[in-house]
Amino acid sequence: MPPHPLSRRRFLSHIGVGAVGVGPLLRASGRPPVLDRVALGIVGVGSLGGGGHHLGRCLRMNDIDVLAVCDADSQRVDRAVAKTNGRAQGYRDFRRLLERSDLDAVLVVTPDHWHALHAVHACEAGFDVYCEKPLSLTVAGGREMANAARRYGTVFQVGTQQRSDKRFRWACELVRNGELGKIREVRVCIGRGPEAAPMPNATPPTQLDWNMWLGPAPAVPYNQRRSHYTFRWFWDYSGGKMTDWGAHHHDIAQWALDMEGSGPREVEAEGVWPQGNAYETPVDFKVRYVYDNGVVMNTVSKGENGITFVGERGELFVSRGKISATAKELLDKKVGTMPIQLYESTNHHANFVQCIKERRDPASNVDAAHRTATVCHIGNIAMRVGRKLSWDPEAERFTGDDAANRLLAKPMRRPWSL
Repeated sequence: MPPHPLSRRRFLSHIGVGAVGVGPLLRASGRPPVLDRVALGIVGVGSLGGGGHHLGRCLRMNDIDVLAVCDADSQRVDRAVAKTNGRAQGYRDFRRLLERSDLDAVLVVTPDHWHALHAVHACEAGFDVYCEKPLSLTVAGGREMANAARRYGTVFQVGTQQRSDKRFRWACELVRNGELGKIREVRVCIGRGPEAAPMPNATPPTQLDWNMWLGPAPAVPYNQRRSHYTFRWFWDYSGGKMTDWGAHHHDIAQWALDMEGSGPREVEAEGVWPQGNAYETPVDFKVRYVYDNGVVMNTVSKGENGITFVGERGELFVSRGKISATAKELLDKKVGTMPIQLYESTNHHANFVQCIKERRDPASNVDAAHRTATVCHIGNIAMRVGRKLSWDPEAERFTGDDAANRLLAKPMRRPWSL
């Protein structure tokens, strides 16, 4: 990967000046010295960012210092600061966190509609980035992030952490090495979307800056259904199950099929939206993708959560709980022993830190994650327009469908922009 600039902390320690006006110099600097510890800021410290998955894990690592936390909800900020025993400083505006000169990396754990702004501005400021999945709210936003990461030499990890799970790497190596023969189909089950009764609009809780939480999304009255965890089921902020679990399982399918730099050519889908549901994204769905090599990927809401690869020599199923095959001898070939061996990582956070130190791509790099998120997004778009679509993965556009192409990006509410 291209050389990364010195972090603001390291660069400023060398030249002894304030942060203002050093951006171009920062990005033009060469390879930084190896770090013993990584100084981290976390943007978004709710149940995922401020809980055991991110903040808790980072606090248990002996080569990370969590020095800053940020959230539009002051209660969450206070809880996160307390978990660091007061070592971290709290913020409600991510721009203030990015002004710090003592950080090396930023962990983005905000709702999807914020990812592009947070990640791109972090890249521009000279920080390495770990961004939760799905990478983006839109195909256009994902492309912006991937381009920014390459432009600034950012180590950019995405939270599709199944790449750091031995079972999934094993399954992908079996497929890549032809142990199943020619792959005919991939079946992906990601679970049904939720249903809930509508709730009336209300005054935002005093601790929540609702305008900041909305950020680039359209201005709407506060509603409990829209905020915090359940943002996932509204189009302005996310993409439902397709981008929630789909970001994980489509990533493994793309990895196994060696399609990390491309994607399917056709997509058609149908979704079910029950009347009276407070949420906007479909509850049940079937999505059919076709790749250039003839492989069909069927993504569904019903069935056992996981991925099934169907080949000439049998079927292989993998999930977070198990790996199994119709032909038992398939599993005699162990991970890491076959001719084609894939990127090895056993801990997603530790991999990110090590890659910062060594200036190399992490397990879930931004380019592959963008292609994965794109698979999710075009499936949602096919559901929303209700027709079969032809996709050009090189141009990242639908062929001959202006209405579908308009859904590849979303305007940002002023004053937010990239």
